[in-house]
Amino acid sequence: MHDHPDHLDASLGSTMSALARTLQAEPDVDTTLAAIVKAAVDQVDGAEYAGISLVQRGRPIRTVAPTDGVVSAIDEVQYRTGQGPCLDAIADHQVFSTGDLAAEVRWAAFAAAAGEFGVHSMLSYRLFVTDTTLGALNLYSRTRDAFSRQTREDGRLFATHAAIALVGAQTEAQLSAAVESRDVIGMAKGILMERHDVDAVDAFRMLVESSQTANMKLHQVAEWLVEHRRGR
Repeated sequence: MHDHPDHLDASLGSTMSALARTLQAEPDVDTTLAAIVKAAVDQVDGAEYAGISLVQRGRPIRTVAPTDGVVSAIDEVQYRTGQGPCLDAIADHQVFSTGDLAAEVRWAAFAAAAGEFGVHSMLSYRLFVTDTTLGALNLYSRTRDAFSRQTREDGRLFATHAAIALVGAQTEAQLSAAVESRDVIGMAKGILMERHDVDAVDAFRMLVESSQTANMKLHQVAEWLVEHRRGR
């Protein structure tokens, strides 16, 4: 008899709601990432290890917040061979899993090397919001066929909440950085206005010219000026 009645669906929904609130409360991106992988191991049946393959513009895919060193080691094999479930999940926008790496033929080069780490089952979910791919959530187990079909489906809901929490943390971090940048530029303008007896417009123009001359971003020039003033 298959035991997946309505009360289990309701329990999963309640768990996911609580998880979403927990993830949303995390203070920064790194803490959010760590909370996602810990919750994945705690909540997804069969998962022993977890990690996130993060996609960032202008940077190669990298593993963040691994719960164990074996996660990073296996992921490096995927990146080196250019094949594996996490790469396919990111590229094809689907869920990819395997219950026996040693017998896997879809990613032969990856599977042959990854099998040496004692992991047999893998489950990878694309992390995305609308049309933006953030990366992949990867789950690992030393047990063969560790992830059932129902587990794979339930994990989709987990991955959805994780993606929302991650993009929220990233957006907040960007906004925080923008505010800090604006504040330090304001401080630098004040220093120039006082030092050279100019108005705010001329002070900003001086910052822009210095930025162009030094081939540095505006906020970096402003930070240097503020720190130099403090040092003196």
